[in-house]
Amino acid sequence: MIEEDKNYDGVDEELKRADHLIYVSLKYTRTVDVILSVIARLISVQESLIDILLEFLEKKKGVKDINMGKPYLIKIKWVREGFKKDVNVNELLDFYELLIKIMKSEHIKKGEFRKGLMLIAQDKSAEVVAEVNVDVLKEYYKNTENLVKKIQKIVK
Repeated sequence: MIEEDKNYDGVDEELKRADHLIYVSLKYTRTVDVILSVIARLISVQESLIDILLEFLEKKKGVKDINMGKPYLIKIKWVREGFKKDVNVNELLDFYELLIKIMKSEHIKKGEFRKGLMLIAQDKSAEVVAEVNVDVLKEYYKNTENLVKKIQKIVK
């Protein structure tokens, strides 16, 4: 239990940083770079949750051959296999994959330094992956908070 508390401390710290970026930094700067920083923090939270789920699989479910040094694509596959029927875990993984797509996409800045700030993420074929404004970013944050709570219930 002590190790899990340490992991959740890191998750809580990242959530606090993301909260500050949204409600303070973004309020005053209105730049796409702040949006990208928030998304990076949310990805960090979700990667910590994926690691917590893998540790849970290893300790409680007896799954062996889990190498925590592997890339997250492989870790996602292991977690999906271990929690096939769990809707909350699959929601976490799908949301994580969306945020990764946004970060890897080409970014178009719209309305910087204005109220209508928006990040438009496009893939290589110029198809829009996501349009992220301040309200969408707040939804992503709230979704991440809810997922943290759901994952905490699963691993207790």
